[in-house]
Amino acid sequence: MPPSISLPRLRSHIEALSAFGRNPDGQGITRSCWSPAHEEARAWLIARMKDASLTTWIDEAGNTFGRLGEGRPTVMTGSHIDTVPQGGPLDGALGVLAGLECLQTIHAAGVRTHRPLTLVAWSDEEGRYASLFGSKAFVGRVDPRQIPTLASADGERLVDAMARAGFDPLEAHGARCDPRTLFAYLELHIEQGPHLEAARIPIGVVEGIVGIRRNRVIFTGQPDHAGTTPMERRRDAFLGAAEYALKARDLVVTRGSGTSVTNVGRVDVAPGVANIVPARAQLLHEMRELDPKVLARLERGCAALARQVAKRRGLRVKIEPVSRSEPIRCAPRVMEAVEQAAAELRLTCRRMPSGAGHDAQMLAAVTDSGMLFIPSRGGRSHRPDEMSDWKAIERGGNVLLGALLRLAG
Repeated sequence: MPPSISLPRLRSHIEALSAFGRNPDGQGITRSCWSPAHEEARAWLIARMKDASLTTWIDEAGNTFGRLGEGRPTVMTGSHIDTVPQGGPLDGALGVLAGLECLQTIHAAGVRTHRPLTLVAWSDEEGRYASLFGSKAFVGRVDPRQIPTLASADGERLVDAMARAGFDPLEAHGARCDPRTLFAYLELHIEQGPHLEAARIPIGVVEGIVGIRRNRVIFTGQPDHAGTTPMERRRDAFLGAAEYALKARDLVVTRGSGTSVTNVGRVDVAPGVANIVPARAQLLHEMRELDPKVLARLERGCAALARQVAKRRGLRVKIEPVSRSEPIRCAPRVMEAVEQAAAELRLTCRRMPSGAGHDAQMLAAVTDSGMLFIPSRGGRSHRPDEMSDWKAIERGGNVLLGALLRLAG
C-alpha cells in the first residue's frame, strides 16, 4: 500500500495557521507579507518544518524553505502563507501545509526518493507591495533598482516593511536560484472558481496559467459648471470612461477565446463633486487570457477602442501600463504525474487553465512547473467564507503525495 497523508494532522495545521492574522471580529484573515502576523506565522511554519525533520532556511527575498533529503536536483512544492485583506484559510496556505504533510508522511514512512524534496512558502504572492515578489526574486526577475520604488496601495514602502521584519530589501536579488538545482515544481491550490464543483470532478490538472494585462486608462475632458453647461457642449471624462468600460467588456467577450475575461476594478473621477462636469476619469482595467496571441489582440483592440471613444466625445486619452505577465503552459511530465497519481486513487480529473496568477507561473521560467486544483466550495475565494470540503482536501493531498513521489523517483 502506498503511504497516505494524515487528514487530522493536516486539518490541525490549517486551523492553527488560520489563527495568525485573524481579524478581531473573527471574520476573515489579514496576513499581509512582512506584517507581524505574517512573521509570527513564518516562525510557526519553520517550527512545524523542523518537527517534520526538514532542513530549514530563509533566502534574501524572505522565501521560507524546508528540505527532505540531500543532493540535487530537487522536486519542489509549496505556495504562500500571506493573504489578501479579510481572506480565507486556504488560498496559498493549503499548498504549503499539504506539501508539509506530504514530506512528513514520506519521512515517517521511511520512503527513500532518488531526488530530494523541498517545501517552500513564497513571499508576497498576493502583491501588497509587488505581486509574486518572492518567486520573481527566486527566478531572477526582480530588478534591484526598482525595489526602493515598490509600495503598497496605502503608501507603505516595501523597503520599510522588509526592514521592519528583519530583512535587507536591497539584497533580495540574492535569492536568485541556480536552475540546475531544480527538477520540477508542483503546487496544490484551491480552484478559486466554480467549475470543478459544478462538474463534480475532484481534481483539476492545470494546463496553463493565464497572462494578465493591467492598464490605467485615463480620459481627460473639461471641467464646466454642471448646472449651466448644455449637455451637448460637455466634454465629460466620466461618460467616456463609462462608455469604454462597457464596450471593452463586449470586445473581450466577442473577440476573445471564449474563456477570456476582463474587469474594471477601480474608477477615480476628478474633481469629484456633483456640480462640476468631470474633467478626468481614470480606470484600472485588466484582461486575462491563456493564448498569448489572443491576449495581444485584445490589448490592441481595447487601446483602439479607447482612442475611438475619446475622439467621439472630444476627450484626450492616455493608456499607462501598470503590470503584465505572460501566459505559461504547464510541463507535460508534471501534468502526467498528477494524472497518474489521480488514476491510482481512482479519481476523475480534468485538464483546465488557471484564471488566477500563481507562483507556479514564475517557476516555469527555470524548471518544469505545474499545478493541481481541488474544488472550492461555492467557487468562493479571497473572502472570509473561502473553504473546500475536508474530503476534497484529503483527496488533493494524496494526489499531491503520489505526484511528488513519481517526480522524485
